[in-house]
Amino acid sequence: METKKYIINMELSGLRLDKALAKQETQMSRVAIQRLIEQEKILVNGKKTKVSYKVMPNDEITILKEEPKEIKLEAEDIPLEIVYEDEAILVVNKQKGLVVHPGNGNPNGTLVNAVMAYCKDSLSGIGGEIRPGIVHRIDKDTSGLLIIAKNDQAHIKMSEQIKNHEVKKTYMALVRGHMKENKATIDMPIARSDKERTKMAVSKRGKRAITHVTVLQKFEQFTLLEVVIETGRTHQIRVHLAEIGYPIVGDYVYSNGKNPFGVQGQMLHSSRLEFVHPTNGQKIELQADLPTYFQQVLGILQKEDEK
Repeated sequence: METKKYIINMELSGLRLDKALAKQETQMSRVAIQRLIEQEKILVNGKKTKVSYKVMPNDEITILKEEPKEIKLEAEDIPLEIVYEDEAILVVNKQKGLVVHPGNGNPNGTLVNAVMAYCKDSLSGIGGEIRPGIVHRIDKDTSGLLIIAKNDQAHIKMSEQIKNHEVKKTYMALVRGHMKENKATIDMPIARSDKERTKMAVSKRGKRAITHVTVLQKFEQFTLLEVVIETGRTHQIRVHLAEIGYPIVGDYVYSNGKNPFGVQGQMLHSSRLEFVHPTNGQKIELQADLPTYFQQVLGILQKEDEK
């Protein structure tokens, strides 16, 4: 266990604990610092405290860091569709069915294994042993754009942009039902479900979640939506759309999954990303076309509409 200690000076006095530490620990993101505080691995004068604690002069801050473990993951030759790449970041168009990082039931065959093979030693280590380079995630059966950091500086800056809602994420979704409105904003808090711990749910005790929806095309029994999320809660789009009565086609978790197209897994695609490059400050706008199966389903619906 590595231990670091800081003594708070007058300049930092009055700042929240996470903000004060972010000024000292420039190689750690505020998200990582907040996580350590919650895990009680950051102590103030030897005692656990909250993220919101306002530091005072002469406070002694102790950071308990686990020694980095050797990554046991193996690089795997899994095809990647590269949308953008430079020395700092890699953006891929993840295919449906590919898990982002290893976990229970998915020890390998993930996007991380593929990226390790592609990038070799050029990946940020901030994501930890099983998430090297992973700045944000999309679900296994959600396809589309995903940013990967190739160094720690890029990872920290991209994490801050995401935390501050400065990365614009646009999705395409096909939902069941003929939506009456052409535009809607869903502002409902989301928390882990009390009934099923693997699911999320709209809950008063949850964190605020905001989803903006625009209708792109209406069919008799389905609607094609453009979805922009302000917040990035787990399963946010899927939970919100199911909650208002328009579940995503193929989603077995938040609807019964029944559909005439035989699609398994939600028809949700991360189609566009807009963000500021973490090192050169340029605005980046990237787009990924709908997967072939998604286009084929829309083709079927359009033909039926023409009859």
